Order: sequence, then C-alpha cells, then structure tokens
Amino acid sequence: MARPNRSRTSSSRSRSRSVSGRSKIVWGGLVGAMTAVGGVLLLLDGRPLGRSDGLSVPPLMASSAGALDMDGIFSRLKTLEKGRWKAIVIHHSGAPTGNPATITADHKKLGLNGLGHHFVIGNGSGGMDDGELQVGYRWREQYPGAHAGGPKGDWYNQNALSICLVGNGDRQGFTKAQMARLAQLTSALCRQLGIAPDREHVVLHSQIAPTTDPGASFNDRWLRQTLAETN
Repeated sequence: MARPNRSRTSSSRSRSRSVSGRSKIVWGGLVGAMTAVGGVLLLLDGRPLGRSDGLSVPPLMASSAGALDMDGIFSRLKTLEKGRWKAIVIHHSGAPTGNPATITADHKKLGLNGLGHHFVIGNGSGGMDDGELQVGYRWREQYPGAHAGGPKGDWYNQNALSICLVGNGDRQGFTKAQMARLAQLTSALCRQLGIAPDREHVVLHSQIAPTTDPGASFNDRWLRQTLAETN
C-alpha cells in the first residue's frame, strides 16, 4: 500500500490555512465597511439621536438654547411658501410644565390630528431644555395651523405661523432663554418671509381672540423693542 505523500498533505493544509486567513480578512473588511457606511448614514439622516419626546409626528429638529442656527429651519424644508405666511401669533401652553408631546395630547382631545402649533419653546420643565426649540410638522410640511380663535381665527389659522411658549403667563413670566429664543425665531421668520415685525403682523393671541393668552406676565414691550432692533 502506498503511503500518503506528506509534503503534498502539508501543502494542502497550508493552502487551506491561507484561504481561511484571507476569508477572515475579507469578512473583516466587509464588516468594517458596513459599519463605516452605517455611521455616515446616521450623520446624513440628521435626526437627533438618543432623544425620545413622544411626538406623534417628530419635530424637524431639537436644540438647546443658543445652539440652533435659525437658517436650519429654512434649509431643511422641501419647499417654502413665502407668500402664504402673513403673520405670526404668539401663545402660551397654559401649563407650568410641558413639551410638544403633552401639548399634542391636549390638542388631540380637542379633535385635532396633532400639534396645532408650528413651533414650541420650552422652559426647562417638562422634558425640554430652557429655551429649547421644537419645530413641528406643520412648519416642515407648510401646513396651516390650528391655534387661533376669535372672529378672524380661520384667517390666522390659514395664514399665520404659531409659536407656543411652554408655561402659564397669567401666573408667572417666561424665562430669559425662552424670550431670547422667541425673539430670535420671530426675527428670522420676519426677515425670511417678508413679515413686518409690527403689532399688526406679530400678534399675541389675546389681540385677536377673547383670551389672556399668552398671559398678563408676557413681556410684550421687550419683544417689540428687540424686534425693532434686529429687523
């Protein structure tokens, strides 16, 4: 009986180990490449990671006070209907704490499909940072609001943007960070959309409806002065 050729067997084992080693290198490269692509996709996606605010329709972006570039609320829109937006209405949520999810829940109880405001500014209580801005789907999709009452409520819902401050302005004033973000956002909207920053076009809800909203403690004088200086 012929004996097996040891050199041939050894050569086969070497080739096998070599192929196995190359396979590991190839698979390792594929996994690395897929991991890198996944990281790039997460960066391109642009969604805030690690945040869960319970909104039925996620906001466009979330940011702590002072960190949001206002240009971002325009650059991320698919389309911008400049001609349709003719005014801005300022509201409060009516509760000392809250966030877009809690306000959305309240609005759904009223029969709305979701958040009735275009923008919400937090006060640091209820899940949002102080001065944090949440941009709602009504702005992202350029949908009408569902926020205004009074004789001309329908017109304001169709043609005016809504900014809601978390808090109850009848009980206490709003924070400095909230007011600063409100002025920053309002000023940017006025400039980009061609809305005059005066009392006729930037209105409190109490100016157009039988309500105290956004409350007796709202510092309207400061807002008017700031808008005049920045526009």
